[in-house]
Amino acid sequence: MEVIKYPNSILLRKCEDVSLGDESIPKISDEMLELMYASCGIGLAGPQCGIGKNIVVIDLREEPQKIYKLINPKIVWASEEMIESEEGCLSLPGVTGVLSRHASVSVEYLNENYEASLIEKADGYLSICLQHEIDHLLGKLYINRMSLFKKDRLLQKYKQILSEESLEENNNQNNE
Repeated sequence: MEVIKYPNSILLRKCEDVSLGDESIPKISDEMLELMYASCGIGLAGPQCGIGKNIVVIDLREEPQKIYKLINPKIVWASEEMIESEEGCLSLPGVTGVLSRHASVSVEYLNENYEASLIEKADGYLSICLQHEIDHLLGKLYINRMSLFKKDRLLQKYKQILSEESLEENNNQNNE
């Protein structure tokens, strides 16, 4: 399992709900957590791993530790109040952008035992992370919530990073 990078088209597709009792999901969610930790992230959604299913893992790395494994999450309430946040994404490494999100959200989901669960009025980083990851399940990246001007600037910077990485890889291969 590896992090899928933009512009891979799987990141732009809406995911399917996980079937109740799907026995592969606990293993997949554990592998997603491992990948998220290895990539120094705080959240990861199915499509970012090449999985077109509605599954999200989150660990904000706070004390006490709280790991979220969300199956078929849905935002069922969002505050009118908005907040600005700087976001990055494991699928768009090396760039960040400021955008507006709901200050608080409530999310219904199934936990890893397929029990109905609710995160009620999450705020702060958890609210932002939930919105970010659920956007992935809907085929949206955070850059799609930015003005065209900001999005274009960010993508130009991203393309520059990719071309520098590609050049570095070629130099390393030539030196071997």
